[in-house]
Amino acid sequence: MKVKDIKNIKSILATDCGSTTTKAILIQKIDGIFQLTHRGEAPTTVEEPFEDVTKGVINSIIELEELSGIKILDKNKIITPSLEDDLGIDIYISTSSAGGGLQMMVAGVVKSMTAESAQRAALGAGSIVMDVLASNDRRLFHEKVKRIRDLRPDMILLSGGIDGGTISHVVKLAEVLESANPKPRLGLEFKIPIIYAGNKNARNEIKDKLEKNTDLQIVDNIRPTLEKENLQPSRDKIHDLFMEHVMAQAPGYEKLMSWTDAPIMPTPGAVGEIIKQIATENKISVVGVDIGGATTDVFSVFKGIFNRTVSANLGMSYSICNVLAESGYDSIARWLPFEIDDIDLTNRVANKMIRPTTIPQSMEELIIEQSLAREALSLSFYQHKQFAVSLKGVQQERTISDAFRQSASGKTLVDMFELDLIVGSGGVLSHAPRRSQSFLMMVDSFKPLGITQIAVDSIFMMPQLGVLSSIHTNAALEVFERDCLVRLGSSVNPISKRKSGNFNLFEYEFNYENKKYSGLIKSNELKLIPVKYEAVKITLTPKNDVDLGNGYGQKIHTDIFGGEVGILFDGRLRQSNNQLIIPNKEKLKEWYDEVKVLNFDSKSNNITKKINL
Repeated sequence: MKVKDIKNIKSILATDCGSTTTKAILIQKIDGIFQLTHRGEAPTTVEEPFEDVTKGVINSIIELEELSGIKILDKNKIITPSLEDDLGIDIYISTSSAGGGLQMMVAGVVKSMTAESAQRAALGAGSIVMDVLASNDRRLFHEKVKRIRDLRPDMILLSGGIDGGTISHVVKLAEVLESANPKPRLGLEFKIPIIYAGNKNARNEIKDKLEKNTDLQIVDNIRPTLEKENLQPSRDKIHDLFMEHVMAQAPGYEKLMSWTDAPIMPTPGAVGEIIKQIATENKISVVGVDIGGATTDVFSVFKGIFNRTVSANLGMSYSICNVLAESGYDSIARWLPFEIDDIDLTNRVANKMIRPTTIPQSMEELIIEQSLAREALSLSFYQHKQFAVSLKGVQQERTISDAFRQSASGKTLVDMFELDLIVGSGGVLSHAPRRSQSFLMMVDSFKPLGITQIAVDSIFMMPQLGVLSSIHTNAALEVFERDCLVRLGSSVNPISKRKSGNFNLFEYEFNYENKKYSGLIKSNELKLIPVKYEAVKITLTPKNDVDLGNGYGQKIHTDIFGGEVGILFDGRLRQSNNQLIIPNKEKLKEWYDEVKVLNFDSKSNNITKKINL
């Protein structure tokens, strides 16, 4: 890093070069506190006719100059460090997902063990994992070779075997790579980077197979023992190679790298960094989601363990048809407070895929989009829970009761009762016409249990703050809390042994602004109470067959936080798989009305007139 004295930093310029838009933010230290002051954006210029990513960066910075009155550029170069208060900035940092981001393949001996660990390492570094090769994936040698040649990843991560174990299987995987002789997606004259993070005893054989025709890099084993997973060396090397190979070959990135004061990070990797910082600083469990046009990224930190997954076929524009195909008509239609046939719904979804940049022009379209978002988020989170698991293959000491319970390694780390905060990002969440719509979408999709805070990223600046956190943690967290995170409130969700009927669930009691609030929540009831973002002491008393996180029938005394929406007491019943039970459309309308998602006029039969914001 070029900056020598972090303490003297007063102004920070950060950009995020996306696939379509480059976003720039200006962070300034005012009265001793870092805060977002201005924001600009411009089309990304990595593709033809410009083929120079810096042009889009400069255009976004020009908008910042106009808004802030600070001269940042001099002959298309960034003035850094700052010379005066209105001349230059102290540091410049950037993230990027332009040009398709970082695309990788990973390989491991056993698909559910070393290959899965390699996948976790690659995903955590911000890559899109195109495929996972394994000795036991039932594909023939020539099929694996053809797959590698067809995909043409930016780099490959090879792992396999514990240190001191057998080497034959991982050497056979290296033979597959040797036969494929893969070429990188960018820069055909360069050798493709391959990172070896497997059994250290196989290093000489791996060198013999791969060193001649690839840029082979060797790091510590991802799984040195069955009981230990060591991902950080691989993630660090992925970041380094991303800069040296992928970014260096993309149009204009070599120039951009010469401007920045810290290494350019892949956008998803940067988002993961800020999620980890939030969890670490506040000592909480966090789930973050970024729902985009083509993919949905889910991040989580439970018990200090970070995981990231990419649902590459679940998005709100380019892959929106996949959302309908995977969830099905019935799953989408159940969220709609009006009737629609499957052909009409399919046509509307197809129109969105064909015209991905359009936004809803009517209330019907908005409701349909938010219903699709619920299913996209739900499916992505389900995939994340399947991937975010404890280490498989680990031998554990077991008691007799463990044996009868059939407990095993590979259990999901995602415990909804332990979850403290859900952070949502992406256009459908950040730019919903009402904050209450974002709030209920996340509650419906993630199905939290107990007491969970809900928040959204106001203008999607988590990537810039993520890379900033690597060099100035305090500045990143101050801006995140002050300007990025919009606290929506808290959701209180019980587990009930009964799945049908009308019955009492729990009582609540708290004081807020010199007023006492108390009541009884019944089955299939939603109750929203407007409370600002501050700690409020609450008492929750569940019935004997109801659990709010402290055990069935156990009372809870704790602090709860409101927000822009408030505190939601959610008495809606769920099936044994935690799926929400929606009795009928009239009940759905009641729920939407209570949370102020939509307003209904029962005198009108026309849905476009019935629903008003």
